[in-house]
Amino acid sequence: MRFLIRFSYDGTNFRGYQRQSGYRTIQGELEDAATKINNGKVVKVVAAGRTDRGVHAFDQVAHLDVDVNITSYKLKRALNSNLSNEIHINDVKQVSDDYFVRYNVLRKEYRYYINMGEFNPVMRNYIYQHCYFLNVSKMKEALQYFEGEHDFRAFVTENIIKENCVRTIYEASIDVKYNILEIKFVGNGFLRYQVRNMVGALIKVGTNKIEPYVVKEILNSKVRGKNGATAKACGLYLFKTILKEEK
Repeated sequence: MRFLIRFSYDGTNFRGYQRQSGYRTIQGELEDAATKINNGKVVKVVAAGRTDRGVHAFDQVAHLDVDVNITSYKLKRALNSNLSNEIHINDVKQVSDDYFVRYNVLRKEYRYYINMGEFNPVMRNYIYQHCYFLNVSKMKEALQYFEGEHDFRAFVTENIIKENCVRTIYEASIDVKYNILEIKFVGNGFLRYQVRNMVGALIKVGTNKIEPYVVKEILNSKVRGKNGATAKACGLYLFKTILKEEK
């Protein structure tokens, strides 16, 4: 039986999503929990994508197969009872045996949070503590260059080995509330470190190290060059994953 699961997690104490020998990961915890439910037979959890070390998720999706006869409701309860409180299964539904989650992703939404006010030790793992003024108007000017279909090779850390770096960003916006800056990206897919690298460039604009038009020049260059900067993982969230059947 194949099931589609939606889950959220606090990525602070994990070595990222993807299973790695000797490290605590989101995939590892999910697979260990599912294997217990599956009477010890190893279960592979296939997610729509992976997040890096320290990155959080409100709405990640994956599929898994189990041999035991179990309802979606009972599988959700069983998984949550076998997981730490850093991971929570929000929804489970049975799908066809040939369903493959990665082929059914329509778009993803990422959000990045920056504190421009006083350092907040409580939120240090959940909001990037920049703690200095950022020129938001200039950042908004630079942000517009990311919208549309582009080759984002200049904002992909592993661009040398990645053949296709073309992605479409449908929406990019910045909002500020109580000295917390929220940057939102909605696109058909994102490459490794792409969002953090784009935010890194925006921070350089916000600190007046580069002008907004330079972001367009970097994008058009298709080269991960000297203006590259990667924002810290702690401020990044996979906020929402929209599947084709939810269109």
